[in-house]
Amino acid sequence: MVTTPISAPKVSKVEGLKERSNGLREPVATELLQDTTHFSEDAVQILKFHGSYQQDNRDNRIKGQEKDYQFMLRTRNPGGFISPELYLVLDQLSETYGNHTLRVTTRQGFQIHGILKKNLKTVIAEIVRHMGSTLGACGDLNRNVMAPPAPYKDRPDYVYAREYADRIADLLTPRTGAYYEIWLDGEKAITAEPNPDVAAALQTNGNGTIKHDSEEPIYGTHYMPRKFKCCVTVPGDNSVDLFSQDVSLVVLTDGSGNLQGFNVYAGGGLGRTHNKEETFARIADPIGYVDKDDVYDLMKAIVATQRDYGDRANRRHARMKYLIHDWGVDKFRTQVEAYFGKPIEPFRPLPEFNYLDYLGWHEQGDGKLFLGISIENGRVKDEGSFQLKTALREIEQKFSLPMRLTASQNLVLYEIDPDHQSEIQSILDRCGIQPETAIDPLVRYSMACPALPTCGLAVTESERALPGILERIRALLVKVGLKEEHFIVRMTGCPNGCARPYLAELGFVGQSPNAYQVWLGAAPNQTRLSQTYVDNMAIEDLETTLEPLFVCFKKNRKRGESFGNFCDRVGFDTLRLFASTYEPASARGKARYRVGVYDEIYTQLKAASLEQGKPMTELVNAAIAAYLQNS
Repeated sequence: MVTTPISAPKVSKVEGLKERSNGLREPVATELLQDTTHFSEDAVQILKFHGSYQQDNRDNRIKGQEKDYQFMLRTRNPGGFISPELYLVLDQLSETYGNHTLRVTTRQGFQIHGILKKNLKTVIAEIVRHMGSTLGACGDLNRNVMAPPAPYKDRPDYVYAREYADRIADLLTPRTGAYYEIWLDGEKAITAEPNPDVAAALQTNGNGTIKHDSEEPIYGTHYMPRKFKCCVTVPGDNSVDLFSQDVSLVVLTDGSGNLQGFNVYAGGGLGRTHNKEETFARIADPIGYVDKDDVYDLMKAIVATQRDYGDRANRRHARMKYLIHDWGVDKFRTQVEAYFGKPIEPFRPLPEFNYLDYLGWHEQGDGKLFLGISIENGRVKDEGSFQLKTALREIEQKFSLPMRLTASQNLVLYEIDPDHQSEIQSILDRCGIQPETAIDPLVRYSMACPALPTCGLAVTESERALPGILERIRALLVKVGLKEEHFIVRMTGCPNGCARPYLAELGFVGQSPNAYQVWLGAAPNQTRLSQTYVDNMAIEDLETTLEPLFVCFKKNRKRGESFGNFCDRVGFDTLRLFASTYEPASARGKARYRVGVYDEIYTQLKAASLEQGKPMTELVNAAIAAYLQNS
């Protein structure tokens, strides 16, 4: 009898790299000692788990010469917490070894850009020695766990959200010793002991959630199929974009403020690839309710389900959102329950969520104050009269305030003595930092990813382009009589969605050099995705593309209706039809000439107008001009 051997399942190259890495040690440890400007491609994949991306500055590329290699380093700080000591160290490191800026991320961390390979170990070691970390800020494992940045002391639900963000982060932190061996020569950082319940959960196998024969009890040798993102929030507070996460926990308390348990969402994720319809943005689904005593076991069960059943062959299909999409919520829940060991309780009612940014001065509930500071595109810098980096350094050196970074790329200073309010405000005023009431709401509610010149995935501009684009949008709104209107605008240089453009009322997604997909129709409270309206809009066509939309919005909106809700309600066919027949006021009254077209040409012209979102007159004139030029 001849038996046919069963072939091993196909896996991606990265899976092999993880298996051979010896717990994320190699080839990073070896190549770090080599006198080179960069790591190999294999090492770059493992380096991500340590919190760093290798990049090159495309502005400095010279043909025939080596790329301008540099490294971006990202911090992991659950709930966005940054101690005053850590902030001052990050500030100094960015000046000494980086590009003199810090950047707040949309996952409540800091990024330092421009670090050279020879300085990478020094920078990471300094961060760790000041109670910071970069471990797990990137890579195929749980990323920074998010929580609302509001430091309320008299709101038990907010206190619980912060506490459990820390505990879930502890539960899902990699256990490998590689991080301290490589970056601190084996010196173990002084860290707080995990919560006893977390420590117990790391020892309890349940139904196969823990791998006792591995250095990584949660992750095993191969870690997760792709990145994994979590948050903890409270009812009504969507400051963390909870529907974009792999897992979101919503704190539920009783009438006395005592923690009862959590509503659980799962399956969100925004990354996608142009022209790959099998990749898509997705918002999280309600999964059920879990009692507080069972929350760690349920988290382990969800992680184990994705760990063991997520796609390890196709990295474009590896996020948990695709597993839930392919299986359906019921099958996913059934598998989670198999690991959990009992049924998940029904989801409990919640109030409507609101998008909050916590800018300005607030009472934190114990007699002290907190202050939310707006940071355009998250870039902490000194530039001209805008001296935010100087202001924060002066405030931290004098008042030693803890801070919470926000999912909107801003920051919150807290534990402020009311007697210090006026002095802190005077520092900000002197350094040119506008209060939130003076910021154009289009700017206040906008976000952009870094994109060019450092991100290797970017196909066009984002952070450097968005300020000028917002000015043009504001001018256009004024032109059509919507002077006071505002909505959420987000831009990315590629379709991976780092600034969450698919949850913006107006999103720009880089598609080719100087051209973007335009996405419309997300809910202003971040609970509904937008949809593609136009492909490859050249940036010089911004006004001709958006003006008909804004005019249609002005003419047909319901009282108090937001731009995103309007676009979703009327539908894109209506918007495209309006745009196809729209003529700007500046064109009216000019000489008009009659030119006839055959019926079949008119039909094709109308279809092209609807598809491209451009007036038929514009298409006709462009076609005739091109014909005459070539005749």
